[in-house]
Amino acid sequence: MQTLLGHHWHHLPADEVRLLLETDPVKGLDTFEVRHRQERFGPNVLTPQKGASPLVRFLRQFNNPLILILLASSVITAVLKDPLDAAVIFGVVFINAVIGYAQEARAEQAIEALAQTISTEATVIRGGKTLRVNAAELVPGDLVTLLSGAKVPADLRLIRSRDLQVAEAALTGESAPVEKAADAHLEPDTPLAERRNMAYASTLVTYGQATGIVAAIGDNTEVGRISRLLSEAQELQTPLTRKIAGFSKIVLYAILVLAAATFGIGVLRGQPAGETFYAAIALVVAMIPEGLPAALTVTLAIGVSRMARRRAIIRKLPAVETLGSTTVICSDKTGTLTQNQMTVTEIYAGDTFYTVSGAGYAPTGEISPVGDSMALREILTAGLLCNDSALAESEGRWTAQGDPTEAALITAALKGGLTLAQREAPRVDAIPFESQHQYMATLHDLGADRRMLYVKGSIEAILARSGVSLDPAGLPVALDRDAVHAAADRMAADGLRVLAFARREFSLAQVALSHEDLCCNLTFLGLQGMIDPPRQEAIQAVAAAQTAGIRVKMITGDHALTAGTIARQIGLTGAAGRVLTGKELAELSDEQLIAAADETSVFARVSPEQKLRLVDALQARGHVVAMTGDGVNDAPALKQANIGVAMGITGTDVSKEAADMVLTDDNFATIAAAIEEGRTVFDNLTKMIAWTLPTNLGQGLVILAAIVLGVTLPILPIQILWINMMTAVLLGLTLAMERGEPDIMRRPPRDPGAPILTRVLVWRVVLVGLLILVAAFGLFELELGLGVDIAVARTVAVNAVVIIEIFYLFNSRSLTQSPFRIGFFSNRWVLAGAAAMTLAQLAFTYLPPFNRVFASAPISPADWGRIVAFGVAGYLVIEAEKWLRRSKSKMVMRSNRG
Repeated sequence: MQTLLGHHWHHLPADEVRLLLETDPVKGLDTFEVRHRQERFGPNVLTPQKGASPLVRFLRQFNNPLILILLASSVITAVLKDPLDAAVIFGVVFINAVIGYAQEARAEQAIEALAQTISTEATVIRGGKTLRVNAAELVPGDLVTLLSGAKVPADLRLIRSRDLQVAEAALTGESAPVEKAADAHLEPDTPLAERRNMAYASTLVTYGQATGIVAAIGDNTEVGRISRLLSEAQELQTPLTRKIAGFSKIVLYAILVLAAATFGIGVLRGQPAGETFYAAIALVVAMIPEGLPAALTVTLAIGVSRMARRRAIIRKLPAVETLGSTTVICSDKTGTLTQNQMTVTEIYAGDTFYTVSGAGYAPTGEISPVGDSMALREILTAGLLCNDSALAESEGRWTAQGDPTEAALITAALKGGLTLAQREAPRVDAIPFESQHQYMATLHDLGADRRMLYVKGSIEAILARSGVSLDPAGLPVALDRDAVHAAADRMAADGLRVLAFARREFSLAQVALSHEDLCCNLTFLGLQGMIDPPRQEAIQAVAAAQTAGIRVKMITGDHALTAGTIARQIGLTGAAGRVLTGKELAELSDEQLIAAADETSVFARVSPEQKLRLVDALQARGHVVAMTGDGVNDAPALKQANIGVAMGITGTDVSKEAADMVLTDDNFATIAAAIEEGRTVFDNLTKMIAWTLPTNLGQGLVILAAIVLGVTLPILPIQILWINMMTAVLLGLTLAMERGEPDIMRRPPRDPGAPILTRVLVWRVVLVGLLILVAAFGLFELELGLGVDIAVARTVAVNAVVIIEIFYLFNSRSLTQSPFRIGFFSNRWVLAGAAAMTLAQLAFTYLPPFNRVFASAPISPADWGRIVAFGVAGYLVIEAEKWLRRSKSKMVMRSNRG
C-alpha cells in the first residue's frame, strides 16, 4: 500500500479509492488492521526537522568579522593593560551574542508550530463503531466523518457528502468557503483549490457533513508538503548583514596591513623592536572600532522598540533595516489587503441597482439610493430569513458564526433597516443547500394566515423557477430575464460573488417543503453581490509604498476576477493589466517567470510552490523582497523572502514563526510605518558608522605619523581605549535616537548593491580623520614646544580628538542637511550626550584617580581655547562641504530640467 500514497486521489472514483486503500465504506477498518497500519505508516504528525544545537546556534553569533575584531581587541587589551578591561570588552561581545541568539532561536519552532495545526481529535468509524480519537492515531484507509465546525484531521477523499463547505483560506488563500462534492469527477491536473472531492488537513468545515477515507497522513498531507517546503527554504542574509560583513573584512585587513607597515617602518628606522611592536599594537587598538558592533546592535534594538510602539514586532534584529531596503512587497490578499469578512456591496432589486456602504460584519453603513422600495425590503428579508448563520458582537468587534456569505446577508439586511427580531418569524421547514439543486429554501409563518417560502441560490437555478418579479412598489411584473443576466454579468465583472433570491406565498396548509414546491411560480426578488473588501488602510499603505518607490504585488489563491477587482480598488500599479493565474505560471520557463514576476502586479490561483518561485524570481532580478501573509500556505514564501511579514491576529502560528516581523494589528498600513522606520534605522546606522570611523582613522594616523617621524606617541593605548569606548557610548549611540528626515519616504529604495559608505562619506571620513591628525598631533607638538610635561601634552591631544568628535556629532545628525535645518534641539539625546562627554573629559583631565589610571594631567584655559577652536573649525569645514554638495546637486537638477 505504501506505493499508493502518491496517487491523484481526486482523480480516482470513490469506489476505486476504497479498493486501493482496502477499507469498508460503511464499517471502516477493524482494530487489528488499524494497529498494523500504525506500525507501518507511523503517527499522523509532521516529522520535526533536525536543527543545529543551541550551543552551535549561540556560537554562530560570534561568526562575524566585527565581532572577531572586538574579540581581538579584548585580547590585545589584556596584553597591554589590566585583564579587567579585556573582561569588559568581552562582556560587550557576549551581550551582543545573547541578544542575537534570543531573537533568532524561536525560528526553530516553526516546524513544531506547523505540526500542531493538525494535532486535533477526529471522529472515525472503526469496526462499525463511531469513535473519537486523537488525530495522530489516524491511518491511511480510516473512515472519518466530518461535521460543521470540525477541523479536517488528515487528507481525505470524500465518499459521501451533504452540503459540505470547507474554509481553505489558510491552505489555498480562497476567501470564501469551498463547496465540496464527493461525486465530483476531476482531471489529474486540477489545482489544489478546485479539488471539490477532497478535504485537506488543517482546513475547517463551515457547513454540512461528509464521510471520507484517509488518503494521506503526516508528512504526506498537503500541509506536510508545505512543512517540507518551509524547512527546505533557504534563509537569506539581509542587505545590512552582507554589507557589515564585507565592510568588517575591509576594516580588518586595513588594520592588519597598517600595523605590519608600522612595525616595518619602525624597524627600518632602527628603532628597538619591542618599542616598535608596542607602537604597532597601539595602532591596532587605535583603529579597532571597539564600540561599533554593540552600537549597531543597540541601534537596531532601538528600531525594534520604536516599531513595537507602531504595532510591528521584530523577531530578528536585521529585519528592521531590511524593510528600509525593500524594493518589492509581495502580499497575500485574504485577510491582509482585505478584511477577510464577506460584505454585500451591491444589490439589484425592482430593476434598480443599490450600493451598500460599510465593510465587514459590523452593521454600520447604508443602502443608496435611499427610498421606500418594497422590492429592496423583500430581498433583504429573504437574505435575513433564508439563513442558518448568525452575527456575534464582542467588545465592538463583529464576527460571523457560521457561513461568511450568510453573515454578509444578515449585515446587509440590518443596514437596510431590518432588525434581528424579524428573524424570529417561525421557521416551519427548510431545504438545505445541495450542490445538485444549487439553492436553499426556508418556509416561515408570517401570521395572518400566510406562510412565505424564501429561497436563495445560483442565478440559473432561481431564474429557471421564477415567473414574475417585483417592481419597486412590490407589485408583480413580468420577469425580464435578459436584464437579470446583464445585472449579474455586471456584478461578476466587478469580482462579486452573486446570489439570486425569490419567494412564494403559501397558505397555512403548507407544513413541509419539497423540491416540487420550488419547481415553478416563484417571484424573483433580485440579486445580492458580495466580496471580501479591501482594508481602507491598505489603500493608503499601497499608495505610500509606491510613493517611496516600492512595488506592491498581490499573490493569492483566490479567483482571478476577484483578485483583479481588489487590485484595482487598492490602486496597485499595473493592476489594470493582466492577472496571471497559477496554471499560466506553471507553463512558464524560469526566464519567462523572472520577466513575468517583474512586470505583473497580480497573481491568482497560486500554489505554495509557485509563491516560492515568484519570490525566487524577484530576487533573481536583484529585488529585496518582503512577503506578507497569514496562512499556512504563506509560510515557505515568508521564510524564503528577504523579510517575511506575518499577521498577528489572524495569522497562523506557522506564519508567525516563519516570519521576521509580525503585525500585531493585522494592518497593512503598519508596513508603511515599518518601512519608514527601517529607512530611518539604516540612515542612523550609516550616520553612526560615518561618525565613528574618523576617530579610529585619526588616531591611527596620529600613531603612524609618530612612528614615521620617530617621535614620542602623542596618545597612549589606554587613552585610545578611553576615547573609543566613551565616545561610542556617550556620543555615538545618541545618533540612534534621530528621527526620520522629512524626505525619507520620498526617496527611492536604497540600492541593495550600494556600499554602506558612499564615496562622499568615505571622503568625509578621510577629511575628519585628517582634521583629527592635524589637531591632535599639532597641539601635542605645540605643547611640547612650550615646554610642558608630556602628560599635559598627551591630555591636550586626547581632548582635541574628543572635542572634534563632539562637534562632528552635530555635523553627522544629517548627512546632507545642516543640523539647524532638521531642528537643532529635535534630538535632545545628542545635547545630553555632548554634555555628558564634556563632563567625562573634565574628570579625565582634572580628577587625580583618572590622572593616575590614564596618565593624564590638568591643562590650562588657553589649552582649552585652542582645542575648542579646532573643534569649531572642523564643524565649519564639514558644513561648508555639505553646502557645496547641496549647491552642486541643485545645479545638476536645474540642468536636467533645462
